[in-house]
Amino acid sequence: MSTEEIRGPKAPKDPVKKNPFFYVMHGKGIYGSPQPDGRGIQFIYSNDGRLIDAARISGNVTDESMLDKLRSTAGFREMVKSIGVSVSAKASDEPVKFVMQMYPGNPGEDATEISKEFTPDGMETMIELSDVDWVSTDNEIGQMRFEFKRSGIEAIADVRFYLNDGFTAPPQPQENIVDFNSDEYKKMISNSLMQAGNVDRIRKMLDKAAAGEEITLGFIGGSITQGAGAVPIHQKSYAKVFSEEFEKRYAKPGRVDLVKAGVGGTPSELGMIRFERDVLRDGAKKPDLIVIEFAVNDEGDETKGICYESLVRKALKLPWKPAVVLIFAVFSYDWNLQDRLSPVGRNYNIPMVSVMDAVTPQFPRMPDEGRVISKNQFFYDQYHPSNMGHRVMSDCLINLLEEVRAGHIKDEADEINVGQTAPVLGKDFEDVVLLDKKELSALKDKFEITELDEGSFTETDEDLQRVEMDSEIVPVPEFPNNWSHVEGLGNKPFKMSLSCSKLLLVFKDSGLPDAGVAEVLVDGKKVLDADPLATGWTHCNPVIILNDNKEGRHEVEIRMAEGSEEKKFTILGFGLVK
Repeated sequence: MSTEEIRGPKAPKDPVKKNPFFYVMHGKGIYGSPQPDGRGIQFIYSNDGRLIDAARISGNVTDESMLDKLRSTAGFREMVKSIGVSVSAKASDEPVKFVMQMYPGNPGEDATEISKEFTPDGMETMIELSDVDWVSTDNEIGQMRFEFKRSGIEAIADVRFYLNDGFTAPPQPQENIVDFNSDEYKKMISNSLMQAGNVDRIRKMLDKAAAGEEITLGFIGGSITQGAGAVPIHQKSYAKVFSEEFEKRYAKPGRVDLVKAGVGGTPSELGMIRFERDVLRDGAKKPDLIVIEFAVNDEGDETKGICYESLVRKALKLPWKPAVVLIFAVFSYDWNLQDRLSPVGRNYNIPMVSVMDAVTPQFPRMPDEGRVISKNQFFYDQYHPSNMGHRVMSDCLINLLEEVRAGHIKDEADEINVGQTAPVLGKDFEDVVLLDKKELSALKDKFEITELDEGSFTETDEDLQRVEMDSEIVPVPEFPNNWSHVEGLGNKPFKMSLSCSKLLLVFKDSGLPDAGVAEVLVDGKKVLDADPLATGWTHCNPVIILNDNKEGRHEVEIRMAEGSEEKKFTILGFGLVK
């Protein structure tokens, strides 16, 4: 054999020099959620300041001028030279596609979409921005997503932004592994118990569980309760993690039923309307525990807490007397509304758990200074917890139950009679009920609905906000029994005549340019221009359109505004108070 035939491995080339970088995703879980076409996709929304917060949390970026560059596509291109993406998945032989999608300045305009397919084997794939064909109408980075050819794939992802010359990257954070069994962790969790209150209902629930009876755990809230940030969302949400831990510690196998009713981007103003449907399942469920989570969703609540207290009273007044716990989640900028909402818990002397009180004080510390978990570890994005964060939330609730079981909480006076207790903020909506196409016949007599003319709102919208309920991964539509106006139906108004004291309209927000504005009139006076594009994404929007102190006869009219006659608008339902 000649020397020419003997071939060994070639010497490796010198490594390509990489510019300094910072993370916008670092060690984040991703999951291929099922799509109608069979693919699995993890969406990472980056607009409205989310990308800036990701740079702060994951990339340790504090330079405000650099953060400001991330507000626009132009600034991003000026600062960032290339994107480095790495994905580690067990199914490493199946490709993954990384997509970064720009959003345009105006709905309907073109925008750039950057994409690259690679193997999810943990190796970094580089995307050079100089190779991208940019569109002039790009406004900002709208979303990143990871697309798999099938659903159900779990992985870990990193995304780095490599900088152009002239920009300096900060030192990237080094993190210790979170020790969930350490004394420091347990101390952090113990700080979450804001108020134990009267725990008699919790004791009775634990006794029932120990006796082998079936226990139903109910959760209502926003996107955090839905499970946003948990990967996969149906298995790692704090509600699901808590239900599994509850069964392990307190109940018999197979005797715990989870009712999870979180809806992203919605306040207690909507929660109180859908309570009977989504938590009680129209009488089919009788939760032994109801956890209420709206402390980061209620900033826009028109009533500044009256809707929240109305919801709490709804839960407390149920005849089987479930245990009710208020949990206060937290955003990455150390904010929630517990100062506004905690007086409700004090008023009725019920347990309150503050995740903010547990984690926020230790975030600024370094690991050797007593930090237990970093912001990057706790948060998936600026609003939602990661898997670790969801576990922390579950452990905060478990801590309450453990304190009760161990007898560390002294007995309080007799339970407060909610019906005879004056509200601290208000109880105006504690008897609110949902009216939609399905409930119309059941409520017709109670509210003396003598006329309901659909007008040109005769269609049923199926393009709705969808959420993962209970332990399921397949999302279900919110408010499917709706009244919808679409192109070609004319502009005949929706009319309803009824007797009530308070009335809320729930309409569908949209990010699509074919959505139009509707005028809402009560007793002949316009009270609202309902604009689905004001929020910019598909979700449920509750608004108060009548708020009287006493019951009266009222006429409601909803019609498409001038210029929107041929556009879409969906009435999802109404909230009615007698």
